Amino acid sequence: MRISDRFVVIAFVAGAAFAANAANAFEGNPVSGPDAAIPLVSPPAALAPAMAAPIAGSMAAPALKKVAPSAVAPTSLNPSTSLSALQYAAEGGHPVAQWKLGQMYAVGDGVAQDDLRAFEYFSRIASAHAEDSPSAPQASIVARAFVALGRYYLDGIPNSKVKADPDRAREMFHYAASYFGNADAQYNLARLYLDGSTGSPREAKSGLRWLSLAVQKNHYQAQALLGQMMFNGDQLPRQAAKGLMFLTLARDSAGQGDAWIRESYANAMKKASENDRAMALQLLERWVRGQRD
Repeated sequence: MRISDRFVVIAFVAGAAFAANAANAFEGNPVSGPDAAIPLVSPPAALAPAMAAPIAGSMAAPALKKVAPSAVAPTSLNPSTSLSALQYAAEGGHPVAQWKLGQMYAVGDGVAQDDLRAFEYFSRIASAHAEDSPSAPQASIVARAFVALGRYYLDGIPNSKVKADPDRAREMFHYAASYFGNADAQYNLARLYLDGSTGSPREAKSGLRWLSLAVQKNHYQAQALLGQMMFNGDQLPRQAAKGLMFLTLARDSAGQGDAWIRESYANAMKKASENDRAMALQLLERWVRGQRD
């Protein structure tokens, strides 16, 4: 990313953080307010599984969500003690505390679910640490904050100043994907290019490039999507055995909310020939061996 582009993104994130703060203040519920102002609720028993939805042609990957799967894992905090400590650290600019609070508000873990507050905490991280070195200890959290912001911009936040803006979502993903090399960002950016969500003509070449980068980092959702495309011959020449190999890798890593991956694998197995299955197994063994070397 060019230096000028980086300044544009940084300036925009800083402005977004200010807007989110102003909106919270207007609603009489500032993020930096006292602990007593934050309503506590019981943590959810489980997160609702992601709903599968097609994005292009025969692909069946789910619609992009506002917060990445890795960003919504319950923190299992004691709300009477840990929340106060996190707030204190977050107000002092500690990115890990800001990240954990953002996660909590994103899913309602120990606090009342509030996307705008989550957005504000993620914005603080992105605004203060956008130019941190990709090798810095907090770089992973900074990249994930950009991804979370990008996902919020995909749909916007109802009744707030954060409106749906695919172009801004793409900017957030692109920054995390290119500057920090984040696999989630690369996968999300690929999806935007492949399904045309940026409002411009579909750019399959760019999408496949970003998707391949995520696959090389063993991002299982990227592996599943590439496997689907290869097996079905969608936007690239059909390679049934290699597609089945990637679907197998993804299936082995899929979580409860990844029904689309298991369904895609099952459908491919039904359609695959004996030769395709045998070849996929050989390719899988080579892939695993290459990852270990």
